[in-house]
Amino acid sequence: MNEKNLTAPELQVSQWFNSKTDLTLAGLRGKVIVLHAFQMLCPGCVQHGIPQAQRIAEQFPSSDVAVVGLHTVFEHHDAMTPVALAAFIHEYRLTFAIGVDAAGEPNGVPLTMQAYQMQGTPSLILVDRCGKIRWHKFGHAPDLQVGAAVATLVHESTVRSISATPIGADQQQRVADGGCNEDMCII
Repeated sequence: MNEKNLTAPELQVSQWFNSKTDLTLAGLRGKVIVLHAFQMLCPGCVQHGIPQAQRIAEQFPSSDVAVVGLHTVFEHHDAMTPVALAAFIHEYRLTFAIGVDAAGEPNGVPLTMQAYQMQGTPSLILVDRCGKIRWHKFGHAPDLQVGAAVATLVHESTVRSISATPIGADQQQRVADGGCNEDMCII
């Protein structure tokens, strides 16, 4: 997937955990979104991806960063039910919002996984404040690399909006909408 400046597809979720409302990318606009796709029976997810997502949720303010887990089941369907996922979330003490990726064709690839062209789990996708995919990684990524990427996205629109002087009424509105405009959201 060539993610540079590609608008992130909307999530297709059948059920949410750890969220009082159904989340949408449009509703999270203005925040950096850390989308972590996992399966609870995936060793790489359990050892690396899920703990990393939890650390990101704990370290970055929720006013700037939304960590969203996506339980995207493409194998072992009978074992990874929402009831099992609820127990898994409780046992691992996960606090970030987790959606169940909507099923594709019977025992096929889930819909959000298809839309993002994910190769498997764990997958980590970073979406900037403007709703553009800025990073798409299959497999484990080191914490320092991920933390630096998230911090860069958190701070880039603030820095660019401050340096964009003088600003007209149209730019003031874009800054009010999270600092997003075409020339501010580039890699």
